Amino acid sequence: MRIAVDAMGGDYGSTPVVEGAVLAAKELGVEVILVGDESHIREQLQRLGSSHPRLTIRHASQTVDMHESPALVARKKRDSSVWVATELVKAGDVSAVVSAGNTGATMVAAFFILGMLKGVERPAIAATLPTLTGTAVMLDVGAT
Repeated sequence: MRIAVDAMGGDYGSTPVVEGAVLAAKELGVEVILVGDESHIREQLQRLGSSHPRLTIRHASQTVDMHESPALVARKKRDSSVWVATELVKAGDVSAVVSAGNTGATMVAAFFILGMLKGVERPAIAATLPTLTGTAVMLDVGAT
């Protein structure tokens, strides 16, 4: 499986995101495309001493801060890491996008780039929760 990771999003910056992507590539065997400022991502990987063959980088020149309006992404930030990562899904280059960044911006990118499934009236966010027998998925856990 190949996933795109918004390497520039997150409350704590790119460091934990890149660290998590490296772990996923090494321990889960997934291919990860880190999307964001290429030179910054390369610095992070070098600091971690990681150049794993299942890690690649796709440059995106813009970022979306947590305080920014989600609508701004669709209007003015189409080279942001979250937008470019979502375009990789549409192109069939990856199976999924992961972002720890601005939730509203992620939803807007998905809505405009991927659209809605037939019969779905509005987007929703899903989260997995632990249960006594495994996990459960809860739908519509935020952003609206």
